[in-house]
Amino acid sequence: MSDNTQRPRGGAHTSAPVDLPTQYAPADVEGQLYERWVERGYFEADAKSPKEPYAVVIPPPNVTGSLHLGHAFEHTLIDALTRRKRMQGYEALWQPGMDHAGIATQNVVERELAKEGKSRHDLGREAFTERVWKWKAESGGQISGQMRRLGDGVDWSRERFTMDEGLSRAVRAIFKRLYDDELIYRAERIINWCPRCLTAISDIEVEYQDDEGELISIRYGSGDAEVVVATTRAETMLGDTAVAVHPGDERYRHLVGTEIELPLTGRRIPVVADEHVDPEFGTGAVKVTPAHDPNDFEIGRRHDLPNLAVMDEHAVITAHGPFQGLDRLEARSAIVAALRADGRIVAEKRPYTHSVGHCSRCKTTIEPRLSMQWWVKVGPLAKAAGDAVRDGRVTIHPQEMEKRYFDWVDNLHDWCISRQLWWGHRIPVWYGPAGEVVCVGPDEEPPSGEGWRQDTDVLDTWFSSGLWPFSTLGWPEETESLAKFYPNSVLVTGYDILFFWVARMMMFGLYAMDGTPPFHTIALHGMVRDQFGKKMSKSFGNAVNPLDWMDTYGSDAVRFTLARGANPGVDVPIGEDWVQASRNFANKIWNATRFAMMNGATTEGELPDAALLRPEDRWILSRLNTVVAEVDAYYEDYQFAKLSDTLFHFAWDEVFDWYVELSKTTFQAGGPAAEVSRRVLGEVLDVTLRLLHPVIPFVTETLWTTLTGQESVVVADWPADSGFRDTAAEREIETVQQVVTEVRRFRADQGLQPGQKVPARLDLTGTGLAGHEAAIRALLRLQPEGEGFTATATLPVAGATVALDLSGAIDVDAERKRLRKDLAAAEKEKAQATAKLGNEGFLAKAPDHVVGKIRTRLATAEADIDRIAAQLATLPPA
Repeated sequence: MSDNTQRPRGGAHTSAPVDLPTQYAPADVEGQLYERWVERGYFEADAKSPKEPYAVVIPPPNVTGSLHLGHAFEHTLIDALTRRKRMQGYEALWQPGMDHAGIATQNVVERELAKEGKSRHDLGREAFTERVWKWKAESGGQISGQMRRLGDGVDWSRERFTMDEGLSRAVRAIFKRLYDDELIYRAERIINWCPRCLTAISDIEVEYQDDEGELISIRYGSGDAEVVVATTRAETMLGDTAVAVHPGDERYRHLVGTEIELPLTGRRIPVVADEHVDPEFGTGAVKVTPAHDPNDFEIGRRHDLPNLAVMDEHAVITAHGPFQGLDRLEARSAIVAALRADGRIVAEKRPYTHSVGHCSRCKTTIEPRLSMQWWVKVGPLAKAAGDAVRDGRVTIHPQEMEKRYFDWVDNLHDWCISRQLWWGHRIPVWYGPAGEVVCVGPDEEPPSGEGWRQDTDVLDTWFSSGLWPFSTLGWPEETESLAKFYPNSVLVTGYDILFFWVARMMMFGLYAMDGTPPFHTIALHGMVRDQFGKKMSKSFGNAVNPLDWMDTYGSDAVRFTLARGANPGVDVPIGEDWVQASRNFANKIWNATRFAMMNGATTEGELPDAALLRPEDRWILSRLNTVVAEVDAYYEDYQFAKLSDTLFHFAWDEVFDWYVELSKTTFQAGGPAAEVSRRVLGEVLDVTLRLLHPVIPFVTETLWTTLTGQESVVVADWPADSGFRDTAAEREIETVQQVVTEVRRFRADQGLQPGQKVPARLDLTGTGLAGHEAAIRALLRLQPEGEGFTATATLPVAGATVALDLSGAIDVDAERKRLRKDLAAAEKEKAQATAKLGNEGFLAKAPDHVVGKIRTRLATAEADIDRIAAQLATLPPA
């Protein structure tokens, strides 16, 4: 028989002495194994290599962050992909790095300054920026060490940071190109404003939650010129410049084009007709505050309304009058009180629960605000991003996520890219004393002289992270790495940032790289949740530090648990019990492999010809090749849960619980058959460990190198399906399994202990299982029948007959009494359930779920009756 797999790289197989502790202790091996891998350069990618490239970028974690379960989940999947591709002979690059995280990092350092009684303004911009860099060097990036704990096979020699010199050059280069192509402009628009962080923030940095507020209905105007509007933000009425109604609303047709009185202000404002207004919602009339609401801003543009800002950057009222100087919430109460005193309040609803945006960093309520900002004109960029998926250049996996992607990119609004921060990529635009505006590229000198100044804003963090797939490879220079590894092979990321990070990388990649998308495939995964499906959060008390689980159960256990729950695009529930089960799996692999090696399992030499193999040998090799093919197919489809589950059941159920057990009698008998089984067992363990390695790298490395005597499984060949199948052997062993399983079930029903030996007679005539009698007896703890054998129970199973003498194993009379008691209880349950289901009055009144439970009780009772009756029938007569 030909070898069923490729051989590991690095030389011929040799036997190795068994040098494994009796128990697996992850803490004793994980750290030193990882450092050995890094020292030997296994994860380093060579741009000059003739091998086919396979490149993946790490979704860059924030420099302020630490490894949470979401990171551990995503990193496990990426690491599994790249480890497998490396074993398949690809030049695999997993590019690491971190994001400078503008707002988050600035907030951290500002909090440190506050402890010293200082603010960033006390230091000034340059000194503050130096302080942030110092913090980054000392405290930032702890996640790198945690990635090592997890086993991330990244190329540390290529680690990048979104503020390093190379990436800063890329940012300036793309800004200049976009500016020159008139795809970047400066304009006054409504943005999300955080009054605490004092900056515009992106949509992804806004968290929406249901807050309790108030809904106030206010009467504008009087008499025939009267309109009632409702608002949750009464303070913004000071900035109203119109009331809008639907053009087809007959109730207000006489008011369109006229002016009505705006309460408390002494101003009169027009009534305009606009299609945006829903005549069926509320009164069908809405107040229009263009400077403080994005929808109102658009109405204002259509009707040439003035933009009247009534709040400053701190959300303090600036409008002239008695409310000037009040915080927005103080002003809200004061204005409602003044309107009430003026008889303008028509209705008040408290509490009124509605969705409110909050800053994700400081939890302050967001204020829509009219502001002069820098914008990207996304129209042509977004169209290109949509076309790349539509024409097949980029595949989104799972495919059902395509619709969400198209819904987003086909309806993108221009992107606000400026932030009022000091930490970040400063906008490369200079303003001259005579109103000049100059955008400066990376190889250009900025203008100098009296009156010239650089724009004070920095760029949105997503601007630089959108360049990540090519800026990390040296763009805008034409580097060897860029030529080798762009486009990336796959992007693995959460569906929650499909619209933000993924779409921006698509737009920038296609624009900067002449229509070549940044990756071939977008593989989207879900979010990690607790075992009850609830979002993990410190505020919920269910957040988990994965390092704690790694300390307790080992990194492999955490990785395997996460991978086994990873169905494409679906959220992943995880609980500590599941991690413990994965630890048990690692222990099972350890103990079974150690036992096999102690019994001579070897990878030395070629596999024997099929004629020399026992049926169980041919069965396990046939199943092994099937599993190799299945795992390959699941990897190509990003089905991590299915490939992990397939390997779990194959390793535990088929290799360890069946093949190893079936081989024990052969090992004990010795001779040529035992040598064949030792070689087959070595082969199966070799391949199984290699298949498991990408997901659980540490335990497999330790076991595989001990088994094979080779350098490292990291650089071993990935198993290949040789095509060997033996369906006859598979059917034969399945019959053995059926016999053993049924008799084990019967033994358990009779209350026999697993190790308790029982005399038995086996009749295997016509089953083709005669050669397995010794193994069947060993697995079932069945002794030869001997003198005085009495068949107290006879089981027909799969064409075989197993007669057992239980007279010395159980008290037959006591067992009969117990079974009859159980039978009576089951019959009583059946009678009660049947009576209820026969009661028409009960069926008419009871809810469907209650009736369903009664039907389930009836079915269970009937199954119990059949089972118990069968057990009674096997007992000898009284």
